[in-house]
Amino acid sequence: MEVSRQQFGPVEEVERGPRARTRRLMLETATRLMQRGVTPSVSEVAEAAGVSRATAYRYFPSQAALVHAVVGEALGPILTWKSGAASAEERVAELFSTSLPRIDEFEATFKAALKLSLEQWAQRQAGSLGNEPQFKRGHRVELLRHALAPLKGELTKAQIDRLAQALSLIFGVEVLIVLKDIWGLEAGKAQTVAQWAANTLVRAAISEAKSI
Repeated sequence: MEVSRQQFGPVEEVERGPRARTRRLMLETATRLMQRGVTPSVSEVAEAAGVSRATAYRYFPSQAALVHAVVGEALGPILTWKSGAASAEERVAELFSTSLPRIDEFEATFKAALKLSLEQWAQRQAGSLGNEPQFKRGHRVELLRHALAPLKGELTKAQIDRLAQALSLIFGVEVLIVLKDIWGLEAGKAQTVAQWAANTLVRAAISEAKSI
């Protein structure tokens, strides 16, 4: 789920005092709303937090910037995940076991962000998005590239990219939507299925490369 930080201006510096408390209040309020399945506007968060709209827009100049910040908070340790494992199989398994429980915990938040992405797509198709910054998703790209880094030299770049693209289909809130909402699986079972699929894809890609 990627949104370029530069897209919304400089990264907020670590602050103390009233400014930090106000920003934290807005983030917590927006998170609470998104955990209820709402994709709030900056004005809606300002009202719920008891902050003036003018103040709110100084911190978050657009809905996309606000949702980006909330998603960053929800992703938490996933964004800084690194692995020293020697094999891609181990790294992918570690990434999934680290990330999926967190994604499940903030499932409603990620679904609300997905909703915004889909709504903006529809508005863009209709030519009605206007000047609203686009909310883009794609943190999984760099995470999966890091997980598959041990395969360099064993697979071609094209093969690694294809594997990362295939894994991206089962890494993120979308896999929970399919397995929990459509198949009715409970969270633990859904994560087990996703892990199995990921391991199968990695092994298949390695096996295919060796057979060529």
